[in-house]
Amino acid sequence: MPGVPDEEGLRLAAARLVTTIVVTAAVIERDGRFLVTRRQKGVHLEGLWEFPGGKCDAGEALDACMVRELREELDVGASVGRELFTITHDYPDRRVELHFLACALIGEPRPLLGQEMRWVARDDLASLEFPPADAELIRVLSGLGAPGSGLGARGRG
Repeated sequence: MPGVPDEEGLRLAAARLVTTIVVTAAVIERDGRFLVTRRQKGVHLEGLWEFPGGKCDAGEALDACMVRELREELDVGASVGRELFTITHDYPDRRVELHFLACALIGEPRPLLGQEMRWVARDDLASLEFPPADAELIRVLSGLGAPGSGLGARGRG
């Protein structure tokens, strides 16, 4: 790249090649507890806790993705509400555009992929290890967010 040192130019060029993955995650609260699942072995960020959801297919609407993912992962229907929070997070090998959506379940969830599932109290969320992209939402849900921060916020991580 003209006018840019070689090392910096390579870094900038590599950044442009990183794929952005659009992901939905369900924020499901029932009786003061949130539904979370643990990422399985052999996947990106294995062993970390997350809000259930997954990658959107090309051209798939966020709500359609959310309904599909909850059916595939937890054998449950869902009513998808408003988008609570969106963040784009850069990992070394990928960029994730993560959309957290309020959801209500239709039926009782049961893990279909062998993943661990828990209902976790708001005060206990911060004690679990979540992916870095979830950090701001966990702070807000745990009541640790900055004054004025709310679930209508859009973030960039």
